[in-house]
Amino acid sequence: MLSRWLGGLAAAVALVACVLVILDVTDAGVRRWWDDHALTTDTIAGLLVLLITVLVVDQVVRLRQGSSRARAVAVQVVILMTQANRASQAVSQVLALPGDRDAAYEEFRTYTMMVLAVAPILIDDKTTRNFLEQAQNLDGEMARALSVLGTAPGQGKALDTASAPLLQNLGPEIRSAVRGDDPS
Repeated sequence: MLSRWLGGLAAAVALVACVLVILDVTDAGVRRWWDDHALTTDTIAGLLVLLITVLVVDQVVRLRQGSSRARAVAVQVVILMTQANRASQAVSQVLALPGDRDAAYEEFRTYTMMVLAVAPILIDDKTTRNFLEQAQNLDGEMARALSVLGTAPGQGKALDTASAPLLQNLGPEIRSAVRGDDPS
């Protein structure tokens, strides 16, 4: 929202400067008024130059921060993708043939923690938010495959009650997966 406001301010400053230049060039009365009011002319000109300078510097800083942020986000995505591959391979191996379930659970837990850690970084932009949603979907699928979300009867009732209003935003299939319901 602030960048939209700054964009509007930049447009307004440019428009005012253009109007003043056009009036100065085309209207002798305005030119005489500016000549007769030197302090006002200098003050307005100085403020316009200052505003244009601030807006240009702000834009340059924002562009530099954007490219630095983009690199940092890309590195986080690569790290998360690497762990996603490791975790999904470990889960697939355990599902294909009984193997080291503990290693698969550990890879899955590591991936889940990484998704939680990078979520605040990825939530801001539409493209990164889409990636985050896909990463969370993969996390949910691995959890379902490992059946780590199921709980023994009677456990977690207080948590279930407290989470019910929060889970209303989820579809029935996801709520079922969160509760650990048997899909069959």
